Amino acid sequence: MEVKLELDRNMRIIGDDGRNHKTIFDSVPAVGGEDSAATPMSIMLQAMGACSFMDTISILRKKRKQVDNLVINISGERAEKHPKVFTKVHLSYELTSPDAEQKDIDRAVELSQEKYCGASAIFKQSGCEVTFDAKVINP
Repeated sequence: MEVKLELDRNMRIIGDDGRNHKTIFDSVPAVGGEDSAATPMSIMLQAMGACSFMDTISILRKKRKQVDNLVINISGERAEKHPKVFTKVHLSYELTSPDAEQKDIDRAVELSQEKYCGASAIFKQSGCEVTFDAKVINP
């Protein structure tokens, strides 16, 4: 896997994955940014969530559960001193499905977090405490 990053202006950076998919990064004005896009650390949390999101949906669909919606809210705490790595991350999954039960989402999230999600594994291997909870909304 190879990617490319290029300066757009000020602290604004455009990433390219080699398949013409762009990711825009920026920073806050206090450090020369324009606050026009997510920061790299915010995108790390989003990437972790997206990785687990895809695992979870895939597992639920393999169990033939209807997924009307899935939302993951993620909160992260960072170290106070540089490098300001993530020390704690909590993912809260909310599945909307007419036929899924609590045990279905619990198992799907557990498999994602313990076996499949490479992004979560990176966080854990860095010493970050990763926790999660999940609930089902049956419309």
